[in-house]
Amino acid sequence: MTKRLTGKAAIVTGASRGIGAATAREFADQGASVVLAARTAEAIETIADEIRRDGGSAEAVVCDVSRFDDVANSVERCTQSFGRIDFLVNNAGVIDPISRLADSDPAEWARVVDINFKGVYYGLRTAIPHMEAQGSGVIVNVSSGAATGALEGWSHYCSTKAAVLSLTRCADKEYGPKGIHVVGMSPGTVATEMQVAIKASGINPVSQLDPSVHIPAEWPAKAICWLCAEGAADYAGTDLSLRDEESRRRIGLPV
Repeated sequence: MTKRLTGKAAIVTGASRGIGAATAREFADQGASVVLAARTAEAIETIADEIRRDGGSAEAVVCDVSRFDDVANSVERCTQSFGRIDFLVNNAGVIDPISRLADSDPAEWARVVDINFKGVYYGLRTAIPHMEAQGSGVIVNVSSGAATGALEGWSHYCSTKAAVLSLTRCADKEYGPKGIHVVGMSPGTVATEMQVAIKASGINPVSQLDPSVHIPAEWPAKAICWLCAEGAADYAGTDLSLRDEESRRRIGLPV
């Protein structure tokens, strides 16, 4: 396989499992050095060790994206270890607890905002100055169809993903002319632990889906790395949706 990202450096948040872990591995497979950022130290250390054993370059950084200093530390670690930051993947996100508005816990609802929305802002805020100094960079915000569609029990998730879509648009408008592409990637339903929680909730049609319809985490990982390698300019300021067959063809995914 051609290592299209050799010499580049990436940060992936929420890299301990699911899309984040698959994306970190895909970056390494394509030659990039990668910082795995997540709250679970043991999990990201294990993945980083695997990447290094396979000849790749990886660092694990404990990071709670709801804390600005943690996110800033992850960016600093990337620039110190690898001398640059070419790609940031704002992947960390949660959907628990799923509940209707009148049943929701205000503290837990606010916690989702801190992770899903403010965490993305913190990533943008800390990475963009480095990318601006380089004159280039790609930031991929992991999005969702929930950004533009209301779903029962998901008020926290839908509204934070809608906010992230707006951030994507604003950041691209401000920094696209400076060589920084900011793009969203909406994967559809993916076979991760999040789908287990959704299934258990029994709320809204997504919880009724058969697990066989969910795509593997490797698909969005390949889409993210494709955006970083070549496709970001075409989707800048918007969300690429893996539900779109033409987009999947361009990436090289099954249709």
